[in-house]
Amino acid sequence: MHLMTTGVSLDERILAIDVGATNTKFCHVDPDGTLLETVRRQRTNYPCTPDRLVDVLATRIERSASSRVGVGFPGELIDGHVTNPANLARPGGITTEIDQQLDRAWRGFELQAVLRIATGRDVRVVNDATLAAFGCCTGSGTELVLTLGTGMGLACEIDGQLQDVRCVGFESFLDARTYDQALGERSRAEDEARWRTWLGLAVVGLALEFDAMTVHLAGGNAKRLALNTFADLAVPVVIHGNDASLHGVAKLFYN
Repeated sequence: MHLMTTGVSLDERILAIDVGATNTKFCHVDPDGTLLETVRRQRTNYPCTPDRLVDVLATRIERSASSRVGVGFPGELIDGHVTNPANLARPGGITTEIDQQLDRAWRGFELQAVLRIATGRDVRVVNDATLAAFGCCTGSGTELVLTLGTGMGLACEIDGQLQDVRCVGFESFLDARTYDQALGERSRAEDEARWRTWLGLAVVGLALEFDAMTVHLAGGNAKRLALNTFADLAVPVVIHGNDASLHGVAKLFYN
């Protein structure tokens, strides 16, 4: 992790927040996306209602002197409105079933606007895989980003332009499992060798579907992988650290 603590004014600092299904991470970054301090983590508490998450995030934002805040959300959004809360609609985390009441509470929730009103800051909220793409992609050709953590996220850029792609986590993948179930942390903990095999199949299949020239792997479980795992694949694979989303926040303001 590259840290910088001097030479950046308070006006330039951005508070980067990555909301995960297991933990939420916080760190200030500079306009280039360089981390300015050690990343702090806080357990994501369940059930994660909109009000509960807003309280946690607003408290952190108000402690920061930064006027700009970028938030990665583990679900689908349009202009800061939640359209699909994904695993946050599970009352006890990813191992529990979707709760319809909690799901309805999230859908249509104006997360970005509510955080702006609550804190008086310039808060911008996007999908967490989108932020990872901002932190990983080089702007050359078709680049696919898979985020590996509690579940699996997907993003795609073509020549530096973010594409509108579906949320694949709930889709059927293999052995009667969804992508989240097959490639998430619970599956890795059960059988890491099998998880690596399934991940290789997913990389090949999704790279073919999106005609990707490069596949980037990010998220907490990317660090468990070695490049030789993908040496036989036709598409180049780049492995990133767990902080790609935090690095990517800077592009919400300085692009």
